[in-house]
Amino acid sequence: MSNNSLIIVASLVFAFSITKVSGVFAQDDSLKVAMDTSIYEGPEGGLFGTVEKVLDVLSTDTWSFIPAVTYSPETSLGVGAGAIKVFKSDKMVEQNLRPSSMPITFIYTLKKQAILELDLDLWKNYNKDYINARLELTKYPFKFYGIGNDLPSENQEDYASRYIYFHLNYMRRILPHVYVGPRIEFRADNVYEKKEGGMLDSGSIPGSENPRVSGLGLKLNYDTRDDVFQPQSGSYHQFTWMSFQPFLGSKYTYNRYELDLRKYVPVLRNKLLAVQAWWSFIEGESPFQQMAAIGGSRRMRGYFEGRYRDKMAMVYQAELRLPVYGNLGMVLFSNAGQVADKISTYGFDRFHYGGGFGIRYKLMDEGINIRIDFGFGDQTAFYFGLNEVI
Repeated sequence: MSNNSLIIVASLVFAFSITKVSGVFAQDDSLKVAMDTSIYEGPEGGLFGTVEKVLDVLSTDTWSFIPAVTYSPETSLGVGAGAIKVFKSDKMVEQNLRPSSMPITFIYTLKKQAILELDLDLWKNYNKDYINARLELTKYPFKFYGIGNDLPSENQEDYASRYIYFHLNYMRRILPHVYVGPRIEFRADNVYEKKEGGMLDSGSIPGSENPRVSGLGLKLNYDTRDDVFQPQSGSYHQFTWMSFQPFLGSKYTYNRYELDLRKYVPVLRNKLLAVQAWWSFIEGESPFQQMAAIGGSRRMRGYFEGRYRDKMAMVYQAELRLPVYGNLGMVLFSNAGQVADKISTYGFDRFHYGGGFGIRYKLMDEGINIRIDFGFGDQTAFYFGLNEVI
């Protein structure tokens, strides 16, 4: 789809959504949200007053149920339903404890993708223990561009797979702000459709023949954020090591290392600068689905998810968050990234660049935001989302 066509489609979707749906949301890359254009009438009236009334009707004391409308270049238009539960008692507020949350979503898209996602972020024992779990069940027609950092857009080919993904991470606070603990991951793919005579059909690409990976590893977090949903200061640094081995049930043998560094800096008056540096390294042979990749709504907005992938990847992102009025805010963002097969092939002249702007609306008192982003890279991309990217 051309950039102009994408803009027109995005505009039509946006216009349709604001007239038919008062509030819809999504989690991560598959849960998205549409908003009304009456953004200056304040949180008590106009669009935002309507959104809050709809949320009240659809919510219970423990759960919020919201119809979901999604849009991104990877999924096109999708519809479904979502629910989110936030665990936060008055006692937790008094003791400044972090809230737990459990979002669940089902989406079906115009690209015939079916996505069921269940997440859990659970803080226990006065924030000394942290449990994170995620389950994905999908039927997912998608695009494969090949492996490498210099791939022409016409190199793409369609494929389709069904997969199940699960991870479980338990972490224990061992020092102030420092958490460490084991992590397990499992993913099994059924690649049921490929382009005849294409790259995947040749069988030379690892992962083109129904891959299964199962791994065990360790995760280390350093977290000084003042808030898990809307940090105004502090840092959030993560290091993850995963080893995928045959004795764990994996068809592929490899190690994956990831380093994710984030910093939140107040600037000027009531403004925030969020910055991120992310590196991923694969040692051994992994299926292409598990390679280090850039693109999508979380890393490198403005590029198709998995547009570039290889054994190594780096992404640098910055986002300036600006309050506008009441619960309404704006962001300006930029990003740069590249992939490589080894460290020696990284280069300053090999970066891909992007940027854009977005609209934010505070959906819940806990700080959960509706996110609408316009990204510009090698394509013009339009995203609905929930929560911040960085």
